[in-house]
Amino acid sequence: MRYQGREVDVDGRVRLVMESALTARDRVGVQDFVLLENYNSEAAFIENLRRRFKENLIYTYIGSVLVSVNPYKELEIYSKQQMERYRGVSFYEISPHIYSVSDNTYRAMKTSRKDQCILISGESGAGKTEASKKILLYYAVTCPTNDRMAALGDRLLQSNPVLEAFGNAKTLRNDNSSRFGKYMDVQFDFRGVPVGGHILNYLLEKSRVVHQNPGERNFHIFYQLLNGGDEMLLKTLYLEKNPHNYNYLAKGNCPRVSSINDKNDWKVVMKALSVIGFTEEEVQKLLSIISGVLHLGNIQFGEGEEGETYITTETQIANLTELLGVDGSALTEALTHKKLTAKGEEMISPLNFEQAMSARDALAKAVYGRTFNWLVEKINQSLALKEEIYHSSKSSSVIGLLDIYGFEVLQHNSFEQFCINYCNEKLQQLFIELTLRSEQEEYETEGIAWETVQYFDNKIICDLIEEKHKGIISILDEECLRPGETGDLSFLEKLEDTLGGHPHFVTHKLANGKTRRVMSREEFRLLHYAGEVNYNVKGFVDKNNDLLNRNLKEVMCQSDNQILSHCFHREEVMDQKRPEMAATQFKNSLMKLMEILMSKEPSYVRCIKPNDAKQPGRFDEVLVRHQVKYLGLMENLRVRRAGFAYRRHFEAFLQRYKPLCPETWPNWHGRLADGVSTLINHLGYKPEEYKLGRSKIFIRFPKTLFTTEDALEAKKPEIALTLQTSWRGYRERAKYQRIRHAVIVIQSGWRGMKARRRAKRRREAAELIRRFIKGFIYRHNEYGPENDYFLDHVRYSFLKNLRKNLPENVLDKRWPTPPPLVTEASEYLRMLHMRNMVMKYCRRVQPEWKKQMVQKVVASEIFKDQKDSYPESVGRLFLDTRVEREQINLKVVQTLGNDKVQYGASVTKYDRRGFKPRPRQLLLTNNFAVLVDRTKIKQKIDYATMRGISLSSLRDGMFVVHMPTEDNKQKTDVVLQSNHVIELVTKLAMMAGKIDYVNISPGSIRFAVARGKEGIIDFVRGSEMKVAKGKRGHLLVTVPGSSTT
Repeated sequence: MRYQGREVDVDGRVRLVMESALTARDRVGVQDFVLLENYNSEAAFIENLRRRFKENLIYTYIGSVLVSVNPYKELEIYSKQQMERYRGVSFYEISPHIYSVSDNTYRAMKTSRKDQCILISGESGAGKTEASKKILLYYAVTCPTNDRMAALGDRLLQSNPVLEAFGNAKTLRNDNSSRFGKYMDVQFDFRGVPVGGHILNYLLEKSRVVHQNPGERNFHIFYQLLNGGDEMLLKTLYLEKNPHNYNYLAKGNCPRVSSINDKNDWKVVMKALSVIGFTEEEVQKLLSIISGVLHLGNIQFGEGEEGETYITTETQIANLTELLGVDGSALTEALTHKKLTAKGEEMISPLNFEQAMSARDALAKAVYGRTFNWLVEKINQSLALKEEIYHSSKSSSVIGLLDIYGFEVLQHNSFEQFCINYCNEKLQQLFIELTLRSEQEEYETEGIAWETVQYFDNKIICDLIEEKHKGIISILDEECLRPGETGDLSFLEKLEDTLGGHPHFVTHKLANGKTRRVMSREEFRLLHYAGEVNYNVKGFVDKNNDLLNRNLKEVMCQSDNQILSHCFHREEVMDQKRPEMAATQFKNSLMKLMEILMSKEPSYVRCIKPNDAKQPGRFDEVLVRHQVKYLGLMENLRVRRAGFAYRRHFEAFLQRYKPLCPETWPNWHGRLADGVSTLINHLGYKPEEYKLGRSKIFIRFPKTLFTTEDALEAKKPEIALTLQTSWRGYRERAKYQRIRHAVIVIQSGWRGMKARRRAKRRREAAELIRRFIKGFIYRHNEYGPENDYFLDHVRYSFLKNLRKNLPENVLDKRWPTPPPLVTEASEYLRMLHMRNMVMKYCRRVQPEWKKQMVQKVVASEIFKDQKDSYPESVGRLFLDTRVEREQINLKVVQTLGNDKVQYGASVTKYDRRGFKPRPRQLLLTNNFAVLVDRTKIKQKIDYATMRGISLSSLRDGMFVVHMPTEDNKQKTDVVLQSNHVIELVTKLAMMAGKIDYVNISPGSIRFAVARGKEGIIDFVRGSEMKVAKGKRGHLLVTVPGSSTT
């Protein structure tokens, strides 16, 4: 909104008060028509609407009535923030909005505990349905609720897309026109929580099922089903996606509409049905009926030579048999024959071609109309709080929403327009009556004399239509019930005979020459409150009869489809009493609606369509003037302005205009009425310009209010200057006082805090010393309250010292000496630290070094403290091999094949007999070892059969590999000498897996020479290393005292 005048309430919400808009009235007009100076001028009324419409201000008040102009575009005025802005705000404190009407109705319902209703009216395309949606959304968002009630709110909102799908259609004037009237009650408990709902529907336009004008469509659900249903569903329903294949959809020749997305709408409707509580079976049955209506429309008839009628499309009958759950032959018979009862006897009469077509269409309309009623009933069951479908109790109140068709004047007006306009006549009568009553009650409450208001009373028109025996509806019923040949023209003749002298009724026969030129002989004219309307009587009798052949009812009663069997009752067939005519049914339901509305406190929303092209920003004055007339807005304005144009509570009036009087500015401390009286005396109001009630001031002329408002605008700069000066002085004084107070508080607080800290430190220090000394005295006792602090300090000191003096590597054996108290803990910590250092060290070791260390560890296990030459070998690295690959003969490599040489070394082999030394290569593979003499493998040593390895404890390089002697083919033990005996024996033992079979002897070594024969190697110390054959045939090894083995 673009108004500049604002005030801020205690909650900080910015409110646009109504009077602030007066300053912008030249640009955007007034937001309440009662403030129009020339309130009798229709041109001034429409000009005010136009100004506001151009500024996107689509809402305007006529007192408590909201006038809404459809903008045909999205406006950013419906957000949740906007809802909160209007929540709990008085009606005139903020700019006009649908939310304001919604909130005031809700608060009136809560405070007075009286039922309320909101009447929404206007012609097709004026935005009635959207207005009702906005109201429901407002209640769903702003009302207090819980999880259960939130689900009810969802069902209330989701009922809209379902009812729109089955009850709305595209017309020439509106792409989403409601083709039925809807009254919805929302039930609230004593806390204002919505707890239930109920819907009443009126006059569904069933004729649209079988006929549409060019450029119009059937009900949305048919197109949604064809466009949104999947292939499997359509196949189940025997349907195709092309709407032109169905007679009931092809007549309007408008299958696609740019503003409608049938596929998306289908998804919305299916979801809504699920939310409301329809089961999958019920949805399937419902869709079967919808598709059945389409198949009904495709039934074709032929005519025999004798005029008898027969069905030419058996496929459709077969489809209907399955979809509607009826007997196909019985349906065929019922569509081509009529059952009559005369003097208790039944007769079957064949139908001619036209009668058969009418019977088919009547069945389609009846099936769809009754299914729609079932749908509304099912929604009501979902919305009902208790078992009762519709009730009102002492502990609950309701807000009713009436979204009903507006006054319709078409090129061709028929029975439907007659009923719609009759409904609007009744609503206008109710509107004037309730508005006058509301005005009169307010005047009486305030103690102001009520002045009689002159207005057009349309009771004469309502009586013309509904009066018993003389009204149009009664005459139409008589014509329908009259025996013999009945027709529309005979009905028109009877109207002329009965109503010929009525001032609001004209026909071609009764009219003057000028009127006859614009009226057909089949038309009659009614002079409604909103203007003249010509009605063509063609179809009146048939539409009023709206009868279904008895045998068709019998077929439907026997349907297997639960929905149809619920809609068509067997009692209906048995009952011989003729049902009420359509117009009488509508009249009776309208009377009940009037009773409902009369029992409630009404609010009104009048919707206006700015143009027929549905274009945003376009304002068609001729069209708008027509709607202003038939909505009775000027009549309403005259009633509202018959007394006083402006009325406000004393408090609101004094609060706004008190700056204009020195005695009331800045504050008035006496009675509010005295303050208002002082103010208006200062302003110079004349006695005829105002009246003071008990709690309100009434101002008769808008000019008086405008003059006061202009004076306030002129006063505002002076007020602003005074306020600024006072505010700045107050602000600086308050600022100084705050600073001074803050400085004092900070100083005193800081000093106190310092003193408290100092005293606290002293207390803590004294307590600490006392505990320390006491702990030292009892340090040798068990841990307890007397020594816990001291002992904890000892532990802490040790750990702190330990942290600074930890060993840095595994070879560092330093460790602080612990106090006796923590000796055990110290030992655990030392072990943990050592383990941690070892772990870290191991993580840093490379794979090559790890392999080296593993070999060294194995060597240590074998030779440590056993072999004299071992200590010298510790610091020397074991090599991967002592024989390079190039040094191994190629024939030997080929002989070994896939067995790769893992390690090789040069050795000296001593013969078992004679002990002659021979140079050899000892090559180790994964599975065996071989002794190689240049190009030839002399001996293969299998690891599996190897019995062990023997060495002396001296510094020699001799070792014996023991082999089994049982096998004659296997050579016996091997005597070898190596300069790297520690390395060689370690690798051989590891690869053979014989670490535990290495034997170190301090004296001599026995070995097998042959089977059953042994040889002995004797070791003696000497000056130099020498290997020779000794006495007794032994091998004598002389080992020096020191060696470089």
